[in-house]
Amino acid sequence: MFNEITDIINDLQAMGALSRTSATLLAIAVFLFIGALFLLLLFLLWRGAQKLNKYIFKKLEIKRGRSLYTQFLERVFAFAITVAFIVIPFNFDRLRQSLFGSAALITAIVGFAAQDIIKDILSGLQISLYRPFDIGDRIELEDGTAGIVESITMRHVVIRRIDTIRTVIPNSKLNGYSILNYSYNDIPRSILLKYPVSYDSDIEKARQTIRQAIAGSPHTIPGKRLPDGTMEYAPVYFFELSGSALIMSATVYYQSDDSTEVVRDSVNTRVFEALAANGIEIPYAYTNVILHEKDWDHQTQTDPAGT
Repeated sequence: MFNEITDIINDLQAMGALSRTSATLLAIAVFLFIGALFLLLLFLLWRGAQKLNKYIFKKLEIKRGRSLYTQFLERVFAFAITVAFIVIPFNFDRLRQSLFGSAALITAIVGFAAQDIIKDILSGLQISLYRPFDIGDRIELEDGTAGIVESITMRHVVIRRIDTIRTVIPNSKLNGYSILNYSYNDIPRSILLKYPVSYDSDIEKARQTIRQAIAGSPHTIPGKRLPDGTMEYAPVYFFELSGSALIMSATVYYQSDDSTEVVRDSVNTRVFEALAANGIEIPYAYTNVILHEKDWDHQTQTDPAGT
């Protein structure tokens, strides 16, 4: 196409219709105009392909939910579309010759520049296929990093920590970690809570008060299965004798998508208020200072002003 335009401009110059300078300027203007149109068309096609990619995966998310696998695939296809539209303007034979003509160049690229990238992409593929966690799961890594899985790209996973700070971890590094998944398979979670009551408390009354407070929390669920298959809240046990209190304990069950901190706060608040309302004392450490009469008399003699 460019050769044909050049021939037409040369013919016009040969017939004397255009000067050499005018022909050169006209050729540049035509080439720039065609190049701009080509780039605009390429950009519009790229944007259309990207939107189509998002539309397809959005439909897939509505049907199957947003998962680690679909999110990773969406990023892979978006990357592939971008690479394809970068390659399209070039002649494929020339591109192939320039990229793959030198074995030394390929070895250098793979060995140095692309090593970490390829490792992260392959690790991301393994994570998305085997899914040790999913989008929205609460996980804790062996280095102590804990939070909610927010997204996965071809190179890294984003974890939103409890303090809302995002931690970005390369896929290859994360793939080698031991992971504690608190949301795995939506199995109900549980925590053991302990409450001290005074030695003169009615143990049975304390049991019932604590159990009712636990059952009254909107964040707890019946987690103990009876022989007939029905579910009920776990009993409250007289756990131990401490130096100043009787320790009552209970296992509290809750859904995996609830935060442990929220559940603990809700249950502790209700138990504290229920024990106070039922006249059950919660003992706490305090200090009694006893002054004997002779000590007081000695103090007043040495310091008559009582300062």
